[in-house]
Amino acid sequence: MKSLFHLAIHVTDLDQARQFYGGVLGCAEGRSTDTWVDFDFFGHQLSLHLGQPFATTRTGKVGHHMVMMPHMGVVLRLDDWLALADRLESHGVAFDIPPVIRFQGEAGEQRTMFFFDPAGNPIEVKGFADFDGLFAS
Repeated sequence: MKSLFHLAIHVTDLDQARQFYGGVLGCAEGRSTDTWVDFDFFGHQLSLHLGQPFATTRTGKVGHHMVMMPHMGVVLRLDDWLALADRLESHGVAFDIPPVIRFQGEAGEQRTMFFFDPAGNPIEVKGFADFDGLFAS
């Protein structure tokens, strides 16, 4: 069964969050109050609430990279990933890990990129030419 996820995280400024998630990432805004806002995060429900974002550390060793933990993300089809990478670059987003191919020629070959939202929440976006490789070992 395929399901949608719901994730609720803290941000420090809803206007900045709206500009980033709506304006930069292109996510449609949903319901909101004066303390939270929902976004359609690539088909999933992301709720951003005012508060202190979670603490992160660079402790996740994946391939040749040490990635921020914890982090959130999404897996896109490769053409959508390439379009998003171009969109982020055109908006001047600073990448923590620039767009790169990971596990090239191996099971689970993927594209990945890491960046932060304005509140410092780390985001990873993966791209797969074939979703069957997502759980390949």
